Amino acid sequence: METLRVSRADGIVTVVLDRPAKKNAINGTMWGELVELFDEVATRADDRVLVLTGAGDGFCSGADLTDDTNSRELRGGVGASLRQMRIVGRAALRLHQLPQPTIAAVNGVAAGAGCNLALGCDLIVASDRARFSEIFSRRGLSVDFGGSWLLPRLVGLHKAKELVFLAEVIDAAEAARIGIVNRVVPHDQLAESVAELADRLASLPPLQLAISKRLLNQAHNVSMADALEFEDVAQTMNFSSRDTGEAMLAFVEKRDPHFTGE
Repeated sequence: METLRVSRADGIVTVVLDRPAKKNAINGTMWGELVELFDEVATRADDRVLVLTGAGDGFCSGADLTDDTNSRELRGGVGASLRQMRIVGRAALRLHQLPQPTIAAVNGVAAGAGCNLALGCDLIVASDRARFSEIFSRRGLSVDFGGSWLLPRLVGLHKAKELVFLAEVIDAAEAARIGIVNRVVPHDQLAESVAELADRLASLPPLQLAISKRLLNQAHNVSMADALEFEDVAQTMNFSSRDTGEAMLAFVEKRDPHFTGE
């Protein structure tokens, strides 16, 4: 791909946003490549975990408003702008709907759509040099890439409004304090910490993780009764899977299980 570096090893897909001269700002090409990549990963049984990070010293500074494609579409009238924004929305939804666990390894600035790209992942591990900002209002824009949905669920409505309205930059420690970030690690330990976490996730049963992810993602949209019904059906499915059988056998035999996704 032109704007993404993708590598695979031991079930882990590592995706590097690769426009370091622009702090990995997302141009028109990258929007399309993100959609293509997420669609591909969703259908690959061998892909157990997706890790997103940025090249150089930044994670993602948001949409590249100086890019020819972005500028032409976003300033080309309502119809052209809406078509481009629907690609942005498609990328956000594809990331959210991925069955595999996703990790954002935030190595520097994550602003605007780049901030919400990180928040759209299931887990965030941040370098102690990372910074986050819902920068949109400073650019004369409203929040996008799923931020209006993600932020209130992560930090509560009033804190989400503060972050979006004021567009302040917060550091990794503050992001962890308000519940945006799972872990903050020293900058030179980020790659090692993310690799260890990704390895742990890749060793777990992929079907069961995908089901749990789906149940948690829909938690705010269903009643307790519906949630219990979905859990009952899911658990019934699990008991007929080979991986659940393997987990139980491994427990009896006092060994580590080996999961195949079946």
